[in-house]
Amino acid sequence: MKRTIEVLNELEKEGVISRYAIGGAMGAIFYTEPFLTFDLDVFVVLPSTPGGLVTLTSIYDALRARGYTKQENECILIDGVPVQFLPAYNSLVEEALNQGQEIAYEGVPARVLRSEYLIAIALQAGRSKDRERVRILREQAKLDMSLLADILKRHQLEEKWKQWTE
Repeated sequence: MKRTIEVLNELEKEGVISRYAIGGAMGAIFYTEPFLTFDLDVFVVLPSTPGGLVTLTSIYDALRARGYTKQENECILIDGVPVQFLPAYNSLVEEALNQGQEIAYEGVPARVLRSEYLIAIALQAGRSKDRERVRILREQAKLDMSLLADILKRHQLEEKWKQWTE
């Protein structure tokens, strides 16, 4: 995964993506004990296009130019790691990207969504696997509960939080 993160950093440095942060199950692993996950979810802010259309073409073109051509479903393999690029699709994800935590993974700088935002995004998605991720993060991550409460309030997720945690 180290090389995969290096490639993400290169894409950001070259302006192919404006910003990225690791999310989903792999993002949660930075705060909890490891568990099985299929891919690396990478939330991205893409540079603006003239018509305002959101497209991943620039990412896939840049990766193909580096020799990464193999795809699995909605993922592209980067040094054997299936990576799914997810454009920032709403204000919560945009905020989460802006607040991403800088970490070092095997000496390589990387950005990961904060655990409080991983919880909020999971609540918003609402799938059974998201409910499990929330449970694990609550049990194992060191959460800033005042930050989480603020995020949940601003994004109208307080009721869902109560339903999932009571």
